[in-house]
Order: sequence, then structure tokens, then C-alpha cells
Amino acid sequence: MDRKDFLKKSVLGTGAIAATAVAAGALANSSDDNASVEKQVGFNHIPPATAEKKGNFIIHRANTRGHANHGWLDSHHTFSFANYYNPERMNFGVLRVLNDDMIAGGTGFNTHPHKDMEIISIPLEGSLKHKDSMGNETVIKTGEIQVMSAGTGVQHSEFNGSAKDPGKFLQIWVFPNKKNVAPRYDQISLVEKENELNQILSPNPNDAGVWIHQNAWFNLGTLQKGKSIEHALRAPATNGVYAFVIEGEAKINGEVLGKRDGMGITGVTTLSIEAQTNARLLLMEVPLV
Repeated sequence: MDRKDFLKKSVLGTGAIAATAVAAGALANSSDDNASVEKQVGFNHIPPATAEKKGNFIIHRANTRGHANHGWLDSHHTFSFANYYNPERMNFGVLRVLNDDMIAGGTGFNTHPHKDMEIISIPLEGSLKHKDSMGNETVIKTGEIQVMSAGTGVQHSEFNGSAKDPGKFLQIWVFPNKKNVAPRYDQISLVEKENELNQILSPNPNDAGVWIHQNAWFNLGTLQKGKSIEHALRAPATNGVYAFVIEGEAKINGEVLGKRDGMGITGVTTLSIEAQTNARLLLMEVPLV
């Protein structure tokens, strides 16, 4: 897939990749032609550096991510998304999108469609007002996690819960292992124990956290400086782990990662983690194929 085809599929909602959200009134429904796409989103935001590859690690430093500042939305993309396209950074296994978003007060994502994608939102600061075509209308607060299985198709909007204060959240997309499922929604409060990696997502509806249609597990934790912890993969024969440092600095299997750095790790059964400072980490264990 070349860059312009990618843009048409990701921005206009055709093909396998669901449509990107837009600010209210910011992006009109338009024709599916290259000129229209280029006028809407441009062809820029290529990062200055490629990923670091060290053995079974692939490292994405925070300052190499795609970046788009639309005024109302300031977004950093670990993987290709919307008008950021890098063929070397399309995904890590079934982990397709990891966006680090800041939304200005009183603004947000207007109603837009998704299909056949598991969509996870984790607020880091503030709250998000959510409304969807399944009839859900709720507020997602810091300390909670939201998941939508888009399945056969769903439309939703998300706006900052505050009229003036910015909101920050992680938007994560995972390819499902089942297509055309009935769309569904879930939202729960997280219970985070300090100095532990708390499970917040799994494939099992009866397990801790939310669940998705994929053999994936997410763990979130805050570690105090000097704390060391071992983390065992749940399915090491088929899965890898993408580690994302939300805050602070941590050493993972000997590699030091700073704030908003990410690292994909394959071919391991356990992770050895040491907090170099007070640190908050998100581990995303996902199938590699």
C-alpha cells in the first residue's frame, strides 16, 4: 500500500482501516480522490529518525513519533495514522494504533465510523464525553478504561469533558481475531496497586479488566524508583510485548526507556523491569501475526 492509498483508507474510512476521527465541523464529507485527501490532511509529518533495532527489540523514541497539531488536537502517533505514514512503522503484530492525544477544552472528535477493530481509550488527564450508535452516552474519567468492539460497524463521538481544560488520553487500536461481530461497549474503573503491573485487559470476559476479541493482555502499573519486577508473558509462543512508558524512566530487559518511549519485544517469556525514576508503564502483549 502506498502513501496516498493509505491516506484514503485511514482518513476516508474505506478499506480495512477504520475512519479517523475529526473535530466538529473540521472535515467535511468529501470525494475519494487524491486531491481531496491532500487538501484535507496534507502529506507531511515524516519523523526525522527511524526505529532503533537491537536484537529482538525495536525501539521507538518519543521524539521519532509522528506528530500532528491541529490546534484543537495535539497528537503523537507511534504507528502510521491519518496524515502520518511511515511504511516501517505500521504496527506491532496486531497492535495497529497507539496515539498519545491532547484535546483542547470544548472540542473533540465528531461522529465517525469504525469497523472490525478493537478500540481502547485510557484517559491520562481529565475526561471524555462519549456517545455512540449503540445508545451509549457516558463520561470516561481518568482512572477508567473504555473498550469498543466495532465489529459490523459503529459510529461514535468523543469530546473533552471540560469546556476549558485540556484532556489527555491514549487511543489504542487492536486488530480483532473475529470479524463482523456484534458491536459492543464496556467501561470500568481501574484498580491500580502501586509497584505492581495490574491487568486491565484480556481475552476473557471473566478475567480482570475489560476484554476484547483478541488473544491480548494489557498491564498498567506505577513503580517507585528502584523497584524491580518480573513480568511473565501469558502466551509467549505466539505473542510479543509492546512496552510504553507513560511517565518517568524504566529499564526493561536492560534497555532504558524514557517518558513516552516505546519498545516492541519478541522472543521472550519474561520481562525484567527496574524503575530508574518513579515510572508509569503500559505493557501490551499481543499476537505477532
